[in-house]
Amino acid sequence: MGGRGSGKTRAGAEWVRRLALFGGARRIALVGPTFSDVREVMIEGVSGLRAIVRPGELPPYYQASRHRLVWPNGAAAYAFSAEDPDGLRGPQFDAAWCDEAAAWRNGRDVWDMLQMTLRLGTNPRAMVTTTPKPVQLIRQLVKDPSVAITRSSTRANAQHLSPAFLSHVERTYANTKLGRQELDGELLDAPQNVLWTRALIDRVTMGAVPGPLSDVIIAVDPPAGTGLKADACGIVAVGLRRMPGAPDTACVLDDATVRGLPPHEWASRVVSAASRTGASRIIAEANQGGEMIRSILYNAGCRHPVTLHHARLSKHARAMPVGALYEQGRVFHIGGFPDLEEEMMAFGTAAMKGSPDRVDALVWAVTALLLDDQGEPSIRRL
Repeated sequence: MGGRGSGKTRAGAEWVRRLALFGGARRIALVGPTFSDVREVMIEGVSGLRAIVRPGELPPYYQASRHRLVWPNGAAAYAFSAEDPDGLRGPQFDAAWCDEAAAWRNGRDVWDMLQMTLRLGTNPRAMVTTTPKPVQLIRQLVKDPSVAITRSSTRANAQHLSPAFLSHVERTYANTKLGRQELDGELLDAPQNVLWTRALIDRVTMGAVPGPLSDVIIAVDPPAGTGLKADACGIVAVGLRRMPGAPDTACVLDDATVRGLPPHEWASRVVSAASRTGASRIIAEANQGGEMIRSILYNAGCRHPVTLHHARLSKHARAMPVGALYEQGRVFHIGGFPDLEEEMMAFGTAAMKGSPDRVDALVWAVTALLLDDQGEPSIRRL
């Protein structure tokens, strides 16, 4: 188990090479999340089996039509996709290399089918190289007394990684759950998609704003329809606090979210929240309504600049960097916001019912204030 860039693929490729050339293995299974992953990472990648050939050594030849890699001595490795567990019915092997098993779509089924194929030689074995996630298969392997576990961190392989990459990921994800999992290779004993817990929210809750704010914005997640069965209109106010020599922090000041109101009424609530909190501007998600959102706000008496954002990433992908900021102690709640906090804790779990409108608004606001004021990550044409 290891972090991103920690050398897991190279370790797996070296293990397979040694078995094929010197360990007597004649048939080896290569299992990755998809066929493309097996070929582009495990076989043809910069740390893959064809890249680690020693000087004077003939490289193995990949027969694409048969998904087979063949060494000059006749040993062969066969590619399998974890998308198709039944593809492992029939063949038999001396060994298997399983890459990124925590990302396998059908993890348990694929693993069970693979065990049935490891029936050649005196000591058939499987090597798993993965960034750990708390999925069923990885939990099962960690508890199995017959499994030997090694761990490696991203930092341990620093000499082979870009200094800019290391600096960025350590600055962004240090002291966060995502960093412990993706950089330290740590298996976390928590639901995979949970970003906020009660303990975390309690830790960042304060009774008053700790000093003057440099800016305040209102973020709006407009509903697609009206009526009590429609999604709520998420309205969250967040302020920016800057201190010399310290990272910027954000303070959640107000949750004015409303449900069941027609457009002119929820727009009036937005205007009132902006006036009440001293906001300098309003940002709104425009996937539902586009430019009409701006018109609705202006017709309700809004005199603040309105910036529209179009969501291109999933809700969870947009929220992950904000969750990391909470863990780093860079977002605070000024007072309690019970409805918002309940939605935050349910977000990403089976307990989440309906659309997370409060969380969406929160994520837009914190992203705008702390993540370079560029909204969600995107590509800009030069």
